[in-house]
Amino acid sequence: MRRKEKRLLQVAGLLVAALLFLPNVGLWSLYRDRVFENSPDAADGGPGGAVLRTQGSNQARKVAHVGPDGVRRTDWHDYEAMRRDAARSGNGEQGKPFPLSESDRADQAYRENGFNIYISNQISLNRSVPDIRHANCKRKLYAEKLPNTSIIIPFHNEGWSSLLRTVHSVLNRSPPQLLAEVILVDDFSDKEHLKGALEEYMTRMPKVRVLRTRKREGLIRTRLLGAAAAKGEVITFLDSHCEANANWLPPLLGERRQNRPPTTSALPASAVHPLDRIAQNRKTIVCPMIDVIDHDNFGYDTQAGDAMRGAFDWEMYYKRIPIPPELQSDDPSEPFESPVMAGGLFAIDRKWFWELGGYDTGLEIWGGEQYEISFKVWMCGGRMEDIPCSRVGHIYRKYVPYKVPGGISLAKNLKRVAEVWMDEYGEYVYQRRPEYRHLSAGDMTAQKELRNRLNCKTFKWFMSEVAWDLPKHYPMVEPPAAAWGEIRNVGSGMCMEIKHFVSGSPVRLESCVKGRGEVAWSHGQVLTFGWREDIRVGDPVHTRKVCFDAVSHSSPVTLYDCHGMRGNQLWRYREDKSLYHPVSNSCIDSSPSERRVFMNTCDASSLSQQWMFERTNATVLELFNRAAN
Repeated sequence: MRRKEKRLLQVAGLLVAALLFLPNVGLWSLYRDRVFENSPDAADGGPGGAVLRTQGSNQARKVAHVGPDGVRRTDWHDYEAMRRDAARSGNGEQGKPFPLSESDRADQAYRENGFNIYISNQISLNRSVPDIRHANCKRKLYAEKLPNTSIIIPFHNEGWSSLLRTVHSVLNRSPPQLLAEVILVDDFSDKEHLKGALEEYMTRMPKVRVLRTRKREGLIRTRLLGAAAAKGEVITFLDSHCEANANWLPPLLGERRQNRPPTTSALPASAVHPLDRIAQNRKTIVCPMIDVIDHDNFGYDTQAGDAMRGAFDWEMYYKRIPIPPELQSDDPSEPFESPVMAGGLFAIDRKWFWELGGYDTGLEIWGGEQYEISFKVWMCGGRMEDIPCSRVGHIYRKYVPYKVPGGISLAKNLKRVAEVWMDEYGEYVYQRRPEYRHLSAGDMTAQKELRNRLNCKTFKWFMSEVAWDLPKHYPMVEPPAAAWGEIRNVGSGMCMEIKHFVSGSPVRLESCVKGRGEVAWSHGQVLTFGWREDIRVGDPVHTRKVCFDAVSHSSPVTLYDCHGMRGNQLWRYREDKSLYHPVSNSCIDSSPSERRVFMNTCDASSLSQQWMFERTNATVLELFNRAAN
């Protein structure tokens, strides 16, 4: 009898625990649903909003009333998956940096991938990343009926863990009904782990298939191979070392289907259309916000400045520029127009992609394709937007780890884009890259015929209506520099010099070379204090993309990639011959014995802080100093 009573008590205890704690029954379930229904997010559904649960899923979805446009919208968030992610802990979880030892930084870790594969291998393939979207994104609703998409991921000798983490993140954070398939396209990899082992691994993922090229084709033609095999209504391209963030896909597909009439430079997009577009625009390319996964420690963070427009300088380097006030919305979570995409992360209607001719097959391996597709879309009747509510992390490699086949050059690709799409504006590229002028770009007949057939607009139209703010940051004709040539210290007679033209290199004090004959513009003692009020390596016509940078009143002066945003790279050349750094309120000092160049408290009487430029433009200097005062 006692044994029966004990069993009854045990069963009763289990039932009570289930009622209290199990996630889908009992008091906890009632409490959770009540909290959800009464949350601000639920309130946004308006009167009559309801909570639905899809069959076979814990995903709670809220449906709003049919809007004035006749479209029924829903909350696509998978709250159960988001809760699971939030509860994860361990190496790299929540996108936290993995602590590195000196041995972890060994060059061997980067050699095959351009990022630290040793650290990647210690982080879960299903790791969580921080949901860093704007708060408004978490309340947005998208159409109940969205097109499905084929995710195309090209790769060449990619690391095992970084490739699989890309796939896992897409599968984990994409609504199944929107995911037609994931196509991995192998560009003739020779790593063993990317052969039979990869095929076997993917058998457990029914929506994933692997295609392979028969020879090295390069990123551009590999993407085309994947696009040709795609079955989804929309094609979404990703790189092979990415991590999709929470609810990343519905905003891409939802915003793609909402129409925005063409805008002009005088009128922001938010002023010419309602929040809910009245019709579908299948000719819109949409790009997620690209976050940074650190190539050393795999920490996950936004890019500097976060939401910015894609642009380029006239050497055809990709740049990011601030959203001008005319295009800024009161709601930072709203999509915004971008003249140029960053590269390989975007979604496009499959039929529209092929109507545009896909990518130019004359472009080799990689490089320039983002300009070709961007110019083509805008000039041939489409548009392009960045979607702040869709975020994808991307590893920016430390360096390109593989060799490009002989005879293939980025210069050829860029010239091809300039010749087909940039009209007379290509001359500004040739002025800065004279070696491109007589370079053969191959047969461009088919591309020029495509442009005529699509009745595309001129590049002048593109510059005046789409990229109208670009010349403010990257003018076609470079304004005059304030000072250039060698920078000689008054006290020691020695000159500033840079030995290595890469980010992180220190500025040193060395014997001046000018007195020993003519110095080429590429020498590390030829420097330019240009119109952006930064100091760059090179003469005014040929400056490199690295700038003097300082972080504090006592830090060394080092090179850092030029960002054009002033800040740590803003300098003043004052009448007392000092180089003043407004951010740190300090001046450049020097130590001849140690050959160091560093920041120090300004002292007008100190000769070690006085510098002479070889040449100066007094008019420009006066303008700089007058504006500063």
